[in-house]
Amino acid sequence: MNERHNSISRSTSQRAIPALVLALALMMLFIVALPAQAGIFGEGGETGEGVPYITLPDFTVLAKELKPAVVNISTTMVVGTGIPPGYSPFEGSPFDDFFGPFFEGMPESYETQSLGSGFIISGDGFILTNNHVVENATEITVTLENGDTYTASVIGTDPKTDLALIKIEAGITLPSVILGDSDDLEVGEWVIAIGNPFGLSETVTAGIVSAKGRVIGSGPYDDFIQTDASINPGNSGGPLFNIEGEVVGINTAIINQGQGIGFAIPVNMAKELLPQLKKGKVVRGWLGVVIQEITPELAESFGLPGTNGALISDIEPGSPADNAGLKKGDVILKYNGVEITEMRELPAIVAMTPVGDRATITVFRDGAMKDISVVIGEMPDETMLGTAPSTPGGGPETDDSDVGIYVEEVTPEISQYLGLPDTDGVLISQVEPGSFAEGAGILRGDVIREINHKKITSLADFEREMKEAQKMGRYLFLIWRNGTTVFIAINT
Repeated sequence: MNERHNSISRSTSQRAIPALVLALALMMLFIVALPAQAGIFGEGGETGEGVPYITLPDFTVLAKELKPAVVNISTTMVVGTGIPPGYSPFEGSPFDDFFGPFFEGMPESYETQSLGSGFIISGDGFILTNNHVVENATEITVTLENGDTYTASVIGTDPKTDLALIKIEAGITLPSVILGDSDDLEVGEWVIAIGNPFGLSETVTAGIVSAKGRVIGSGPYDDFIQTDASINPGNSGGPLFNIEGEVVGINTAIINQGQGIGFAIPVNMAKELLPQLKKGKVVRGWLGVVIQEITPELAESFGLPGTNGALISDIEPGSPADNAGLKKGDVILKYNGVEITEMRELPAIVAMTPVGDRATITVFRDGAMKDISVVIGEMPDETMLGTAPSTPGGGPETDDSDVGIYVEEVTPEISQYLGLPDTDGVLISQVEPGSFAEGAGILRGDVIREINHKKITSLADFEREMKEAQKMGRYLFLIWRNGTTVFIAINT
């Protein structure tokens, strides 16, 4: 039986050989005749008939050259359990005899280890990585490609961009990388990731730049490179190289439920912050405004020709913006001559401005352009903001069925609870399901401070301005929410 089976298999293979040879010959003819751009995967060239051909990249030389500068980072940190000695949640109950001994042996804290990656940026041992790789670490161990290990010290960190600079003292000149220019990256360009996914040291993966300028909700300075080069836990802090062997990104994040979707911090952001990281602290420029994206409805309400720019919805009292005369409702269109096409561009460009420098801000105000000079301040530490109440006050209500909101007077008690500076405005006590208001994002507990740039101090003001707005079919609300204000436009 086995002899017959083997004979059939060999026979089938033998009959397939002529067909296979013919298929390969046809494929080669197709490749030679393929009209492709020379150099799309390499330098390329021409066939004898002058037809361009495609060459695939060879990453072997790059991998050999670059791996010695990529390091494995192992950290130890102490994690508190939050359980005091001898504590038992079942004390005094019949279950204490059974469960109590378990909690008596519970430690107050324990050590945990984690792994990440990094890369040497100078021969004297400076290493760039992610802040989340070394954050709260009590011990940092760096392992080189050759197996040598060193204890590293933290030089500077920046949680807002998730960057960290650490250093080892090796006593020798270490291999290092070249920092490239991430602004020159093109979508579709080849990139290489090197790191230690799942502790598997010196892993090399390749892919392309899938997108640039990605916002993934990690912070105010989101501007990620998206790549399909394989990135996994442990790659964090490792380098993303271009085909020239230059670092163009720092591998940082992945989408757990996705495949081939990884994110890297552009290296230009790190290059701008390196001088401050070496000093141990990152100082950012500060304007002191709360801004929001301009929707088509807001653009129409403000008389803007498009949705470019950043709308100022609130201003910090005593801030550089306040001192310079910027106002709520101003739309910032340019910063030192640079056009602001999207709201998210402004925080990054202001943050990179040296403290004390004077910046010229071009705003759209009352239908006209205006240049305002601002002396940039230092960004203060972040503060916690209040939250809107879950249940409003319960006073007399009035409604506007056209928009779908019910409101009531702001009492001194409500004002104090919300942290309002006064009792101006009206409190939204109810939002009708499926209404214009719900669709626009208005919430129960919001306080309306203005309607179409008219100040609202009472229910009478609210009713009057709502009637005027209804005639135009356009409502522009200035809403107080969570300690700040925001513009919301509704066109009915």
